[in-house]
Amino acid sequence: MSGGFLIVRLGSLGDLIHTLPAVAALRRGHPDAPIDWLVEPEHRELLDLVPILSNVIVMKGRSLSGWWATSRELRARRYEAALDFQGLIKSAALARLSGARRVVGFDGVALREPAARHFYTTIATVGEGRHVIQKNLALVDAILGRSTASTSVAAPLEFPIRDIVSPAVHTVRQQVSGRFALVNPGAAWPNKRWPAERFGVIASMLRRDCDLVPVVLWGPGERALAESVVAASGGAAVVAPETQLPDLVALSREASFMISGDTGPLHIACAAGTPSVALFGPTDAKRNGPWNPRDVVLTRYESCPCHYKRQCLQPEKWCLADVAVDEVRTAVRTRLAGA
Repeated sequence: MSGGFLIVRLGSLGDLIHTLPAVAALRRGHPDAPIDWLVEPEHRELLDLVPILSNVIVMKGRSLSGWWATSRELRARRYEAALDFQGLIKSAALARLSGARRVVGFDGVALREPAARHFYTTIATVGEGRHVIQKNLALVDAILGRSTASTSVAAPLEFPIRDIVSPAVHTVRQQVSGRFALVNPGAAWPNKRWPAERFGVIASMLRRDCDLVPVVLWGPGERALAESVVAASGGAAVVAPETQLPDLVALSREASFMISGDTGPLHIACAAGTPSVALFGPTDAKRNGPWNPRDVVLTRYESCPCHYKRQCLQPEKWCLADVAVDEVRTAVRTRLAGA
């Protein structure tokens, strides 16, 4: 193989979702070119659902030998350009080690690690204060020779994920007759979690006032959390079956509503076009929150003292504890009225 493009975005789930519109734009601009994606093993599952990719290349490990084996595989493909959507020294170095003729990355203010710019041959000027989807589209604009003024999250976005037949959807349909809502109380960062008992109150309201059966999602180690939400709902909610990532995509496409913190299932639901209410604390919704202007974001980012910290540094000032049930109840009603 010669020519073609390499996408470097190693993780995480939400960031991969936010990169898909840019890859779709690249595919529209080069319908016949090979487009490969380099990713860490734990995130391959999503990319296997993306039909516009030519190949998914998995990192061979974090050791020096793993990097060397990955580099050899990439160099054999002789890419025209490698696009670093991650903005880290690690991802920029891998893009350069691919041997691509051009290595494209963000300008310094948009990089997570500014030293990454030294690995690039082409720099896309994207500036600050933009949604990550806009930044990613600007990177593709640099390849396609277009003005970055064309990048907007207001325009329809393409998330090329194939149709999925999911046993989890069948199970939920056996549990639920009629419309259902997804309630996602979990998150990898503890300080991104709104209290389970408050989720339970909202779940009860969804069933009583909105004619939606709340289905509570859970991931590894979160089954007890989901059950506590169901208990707090007075039995109005049901626990979702065990789900894999394709099941989350299929459930999101079937659901009438989603409420969640800043975590992968929220971004999947937004990509599926599911009406959503999002709760943001230590992360910036302007950067990576819902992009549909009808979705409702409740954020405490401005007052949060722990920006992008995985643990709350001041538990007595935990920002999401400040989000009251009544505020969320109003947000849910506003979003469902707009749906």
